[in-house]
Amino acid sequence: MKLSQIFNTNITIDIKNLCIDSRKCTKGTMFFCMDGLNYDGHAFIEQAIESGATCIVHSKHIEEYDESVVYIKVDDVVDVLNQVVKKFYKNPTEDMLVFGVTGTNGKTTITNIIYDLLNHYSTCGYIGTIGIKYKDQTFEPSLTTPDAITLHHYIKKMKDANVKALALEVSSHGLELRRGNAIDFDVAIFSNFTHDHIDFHGSLEAYFNAKTKLFKTLKKEGIAILNADDEKYEQLRSICNAETVSYGIENEADYRADNIKLYPKKTCFTLIHNEKSYDVCTNLSALYNVYNLLAAIAALVETGADLESLLTHINHIEQVEGRLEIIDEGQPFNVVVDFAHTPDGLEKIFEYAKEITPQDGEIITVFGSAGKRDRSKRKTFGEIADKYCDYIILTEDDPRTENAKDIANEIKEGIKETRTIFIENRYNAIRLAIESANVNDSVFILGKGNEVFMYTADGKTPWQGDHVAAKEIIHKYYFSDEN
Repeated sequence: MKLSQIFNTNITIDIKNLCIDSRKCTKGTMFFCMDGLNYDGHAFIEQAIESGATCIVHSKHIEEYDESVVYIKVDDVVDVLNQVVKKFYKNPTEDMLVFGVTGTNGKTTITNIIYDLLNHYSTCGYIGTIGIKYKDQTFEPSLTTPDAITLHHYIKKMKDANVKALALEVSSHGLELRRGNAIDFDVAIFSNFTHDHIDFHGSLEAYFNAKTKLFKTLKKEGIAILNADDEKYEQLRSICNAETVSYGIENEADYRADNIKLYPKKTCFTLIHNEKSYDVCTNLSALYNVYNLLAAIAALVETGADLESLLTHINHIEQVEGRLEIIDEGQPFNVVVDFAHTPDGLEKIFEYAKEITPQDGEIITVFGSAGKRDRSKRKTFGEIADKYCDYIILTEDDPRTENAKDIANEIKEGIKETRTIFIENRYNAIRLAIESANVNDSVFILGKGNEVFMYTADGKTPWQGDHVAAKEIIHKYYFSDEN
């Protein structure tokens, strides 16, 4: 694309690439000097030019290193970046059906339910915590909501592959940093709001205000799908210019679940919509997944899906790795891997643990807390685990430059009754939990889900994943010990 097609200029150099990372610039790159969380892109202009950048978009006064390079000064680099990506990638979401899901917990599950169900009728892509996927293409995850260039790069690939819809996780970080401002959202879905990300936003109020940006900017002809049981429901509904549709269990809602029956490997309930009742059975477990399923059903029906036809596909929804993933390798006790890493997430997962664990069984849990992140929730983690669990094994969970034992000691401040041990090596902690389990016990491995990396003092290091470790340990140690 010519520079003159992007900016109001007579300069007609070719722009072949957009970039915010000076290390990834190539010949013909337009480099945007982003003022990031840790680095200021203005400090890397020279490196960007040496790597091939031919146009620099900046907001601060700079030295013009190379006369052959075009320098464009703007007031707001992020705002201009969002305008440019729409032009450069030919506004790929303009005629796609785009579902944006935000909230503290449930984003990954809701988007993946939409992705799974919609692909029975049309073609849907997914971008979020567990990666990027469409048709037979899969790509490794980077951020829950990637930067605007990465987003549009993959959405354009989807559009070129004739993908008709997109389910996108929209994090509070992504909203605050305006990563999705160039996305044309048709549906905005709110899961819930609980304590998280205080380290980034500074307060719960600021965290919630970030979430509201998706709904404040939703076009009038769009649809907002809101959780009627969440305390922020009325506040969100009041700020929406778009149509609002509700879902819930406890309060009246457009899509409501009643007569809920929870089982270890399935859930059944009555769906009430438009004064009609529908029997629903799904392979998804736990009460919170009823909420996630309701949100996805509401979003799909409100955008044209036939409800009765949709319900025929709900009995077997593809398992999202690391999200309430039931590990069944033939062992006589429950093993569950989940991403739960917030107080509300832990509370809900342990409520589910109580539901599925027989009275003579024990709840054994393995978890930790991320280093260099919100420390205020660590004691709360301990208090919640203490209330529900019979045996707590604390371990590393992305300690970064903090000492994992110090983190564990902060969690222990909330544990008063439950027997607790600290084992730093996560694999060994999972092994102890599984080897300690008896018939009818439940082992819950929490915090990492399907993540195959660990943030340590050495940076991002490989980790096989909790789900992989659990399966390996069951076969390698549990059954071999029995024999």
